[in-house]
Amino acid sequence: MAAILDSRGFGNEHAGMPLEDYQRSDFTAAPWTRPVCRRGHGPAVIVIHEMPGLHPLVVDFADRLVAQGMTVFLPSLFGTPGRKASVGYAVGEVLKAICIRREFSIWNGSKSSPIVDWLRALARHAHSDCGGPGVGAVGMCFTGGFALAMMTEPAVVAPVLSQPSLPFRDDGGIGVSEAEIGCARKRFEDEDLTLLGLRFRGDKFVPDARFERYRAEFGDRFEAIELNPEDARAGTGMAPHSVLTIHLTESGPAKEAEARTIGFFRQRLGLD
Repeated sequence: MAAILDSRGFGNEHAGMPLEDYQRSDFTAAPWTRPVCRRGHGPAVIVIHEMPGLHPLVVDFADRLVAQGMTVFLPSLFGTPGRKASVGYAVGEVLKAICIRREFSIWNGSKSSPIVDWLRALARHAHSDCGGPGVGAVGMCFTGGFALAMMTEPAVVAPVLSQPSLPFRDDGGIGVSEAEIGCARKRFEDEDLTLLGLRFRGDKFVPDARFERYRAEFGDRFEAIELNPEDARAGTGMAPHSVLTIHLTESGPAKEAEARTIGFFRQRLGLD
């Protein structure tokens, strides 16, 4: 199912790059095969990267999870692993996703993206391999809502939605089906689980109505962390959006949001 291609990471041509300390394997769950980078020891967290791809600041966040006693799995769903994020790069990948890719439900707010089936299979594999009470999952931006849809997989016990941006043009849509909502709601109650969501207020890609929908569906099982625009790291050339990566600060409310996210994983995965 998943064979290690290069135990050193991506090879000498990537020496000094963010993923050089990661092992890479190709993971297949029909009909898709995608590369997955892995590092660490302990219970598993699947970090699903944002647009435009598995860029260095996503890897930095994953490294901080490793330092906290977790094994991270970094699937690459689009873009070039290790390539730095830029506006042009992001626009190009979004256009590819809209015009070419069929793994993603970009416009429909009442169903999850097909690639979530592959992510559920990855969660089962990670749990089987790493043990512990279950698996954590965090989606970001374009993939932000995927961790909620993954709750139909029993192995997933710690879902985090960071700036969930799909579906486009549907402010109250959350990109999951009614059946998936029902399954998540039941698991939250039966297993005493919760859902964590993060965003910057005023982010046009994460409208107020989307977080209100989460509150309406899940009540106090949904924990929202909503930051002010001035809490974002300045000088990025981008409006405040990426809570755990591009707009993360060294201190202040954004760093506290990251600490809460890491603490959420540690608690749910039995590390605290």
